[in-house]
Amino acid sequence: MSSQPTLAEWQAQEAAVRQRLGATGPVPRHKAAGMSGMQVFEAIFSGDLPSPPIGETLDFIPIHMAPGVAVFQGKPMLRHYNPLGTVHGGWFCTLLDSALGCAVHTTLPAGKGYTTLEIKVNMVRPLTDAVPLVRAEGKVIHAGRQVATAEGQIVGPDGKIYAHATTTCLIFDQPSA
Repeated sequence: MSSQPTLAEWQAQEAAVRQRLGATGPVPRHKAAGMSGMQVFEAIFSGDLPSPPIGETLDFIPIHMAPGVAVFQGKPMLRHYNPLGTVHGGWFCTLLDSALGCAVHTTLPAGKGYTTLEIKVNMVRPLTDAVPLVRAEGKVIHAGRQVATAEGQIVGPDGKIYAHATTTCLIFDQPSA
């Protein structure tokens, strides 16, 4: 039996997550104040906090969060194409920035925020709408007091790697709500 998940398993996981997610919208600071990064994601996954609207705009969804790990699933679509007839590099970058940044976010205590300082993305194969789904899997390499680094990749349900990336994030105190 193969350990590689099937497309049907990915679709079922997405359907289960969509049933739990609430509306989309910005996460209200006053509601997230006092919550750790993991608590914020638990509240998003339970529908108690809204899911950020970028996923709706670019057709991706958070699938899994654990300390130091974030997985997003996306559907490459024609509306993401560049003039060459493949998915635009910005879509790859946004999906990876979300996975890597959220992996860092899961490690933060209450009162801390982060921002991406730098992201390096290598697109190793073109992506089209013929690929039904992809996953961006992010993992923290180092989480310090002021700087965190993470790495990740975009993979298809067939195990092919479409891109890989690294990021550096700045960690800072969140302003009071």
